[in-house]
Amino acid sequence: MGKVKPEKVGGLKPKKKCCRSSTRCVRCPVVVHRMRKLDTSDMSKKQLTKALKKARAA
Repeated sequence: MGKVKPEKVGGLKPKKKCCRSSTRCVRCPVVVHRMRKLDTSDMSKKQLTKALKKARAA
């Protein structure tokens, strides 16, 4: 899949099941849900990257 831009994570189709690893994968349902909850439209690229890093931290 390669690198995914942080602004696109909210629109991804999540996997069926969460893997619950120490750093969650980008397509994990938990990560996608956390990124959808944020208002990403007015965030800068740096803020989006930090938000994705925080969402992936288990």
